[in-house]
Amino acid sequence: MAHRAILHVDMDAFYASVEQRDDPRLVGQPLIVGGTSGRGVVAAASYEVRRYGVRSAMPMRRALELCPHAVCVKPRMARYKEVSRQVFDVFHEFTPLVQGLSLDEAFLDVTASQRLKGDAVSIAREIKRRIHERTGCTASVGVAPNKLVAKIASDLDKPDGLTIVTPERIHAVLDPLPVKRLPGLGRKKGEQVAAAGIATLGELRRAPDSRLWPLFGRDGARMRERAAGIDERPVEADWEEKSISAEETFREDIADPAAMKAELARLADKASGRLRGKQLVAACVTVKIRRHDFTTSTRQRRMAPATHDSRTIARLAQGLLEAWLAEHPGARLRLLGVGVSEFAPAEQLDLFDAAQPVEATRLDAALDAIRGKFGGTALQRASSLRKDGATAERLSEFGDDRPPRRS
Repeated sequence: MAHRAILHVDMDAFYASVEQRDDPRLVGQPLIVGGTSGRGVVAAASYEVRRYGVRSAMPMRRALELCPHAVCVKPRMARYKEVSRQVFDVFHEFTPLVQGLSLDEAFLDVTASQRLKGDAVSIAREIKRRIHERTGCTASVGVAPNKLVAKIASDLDKPDGLTIVTPERIHAVLDPLPVKRLPGLGRKKGEQVAAAGIATLGELRRAPDSRLWPLFGRDGARMRERAAGIDERPVEADWEEKSISAEETFREDIADPAAMKAELARLADKASGRLRGKQLVAACVTVKIRRHDFTTSTRQRRMAPATHDSRTIARLAQGLLEAWLAEHPGARLRLLGVGVSEFAPAEQLDLFDAAQPVEATRLDAALDAIRGKFGGTALQRASSLRKDGATAERLSEFGDDRPPRRS
């Protein structure tokens, strides 16, 4: 049986590369894309600033301590999405089997494309060339028989790399790598595995059950297979959004439960509005809670029947938050988020269904219409207003709205 030909394409420091492409003055500069306040986080770091230890998702305050002379610019998501579309257009010129993971990352199955487009390595080189020609940005590509190995390979020679791992070379390439290179292992678990004396993927691949059981329990055999580069997952084409969410990082930590409840109601209203905009209903609601020390928790609950009703989603989300607060009294929160998932088409919802009250459905529709005409902040529900009349100052997850800091 012929081996599959899978590519993992990962754009290099994508947001930063787009900024450098659009503003040549930034080329060669230690560039950070993210919020300029101490509450912001790093959305992307150019390779020039990474040598100082700056990395994505790092608090901006820490990033500027490591590199005080960094140039900081605010994220422009609309622009990144525009360039991303150009990149994905290139992918679809070679195969319909494209599984997007984010704006700057995708798996491609080019197994059936080789008859017309050339071998997998030639396809990878041509994809890299076209991306650079059309966007001015570079991509690193891993070529392998499966998704797992292709993803590992794409990260081995950044930036602008091309790494080919044939079936015969999988062990030779993977075995020397540190265990933290295994996708999905996680930083904390990787540290635990290394502390247990299993430092490389080769050692993990050869480890007996007696060593793996304390670390992974029943997942020991699966982790051993992953360390051996075994992965039968198909590339899932026509990737669709799996969840819809709304979240906010606050300029000042929130400690008042009433204020948290109001913020959560606003976020639930925002997420459910997006759900209705896509003509979907959801069967699961998730609350994301981040404390002042960046410790993050999630709580989840299923909804039956599925709904897109703002008040129902808000009520369930607030119940999840209240249960969490009971376990963490006095907690100060940096971020709150509400997400919905497990979608189904809304189609023609019965207005007289007990799960979709007429008044609530009509109110949602009226609010959506007004916001669609006058903007998302034109109206707020009473449940999202602070009882003391104050309005929480909010940041996006990437920072505030002040002009970019350039130095």
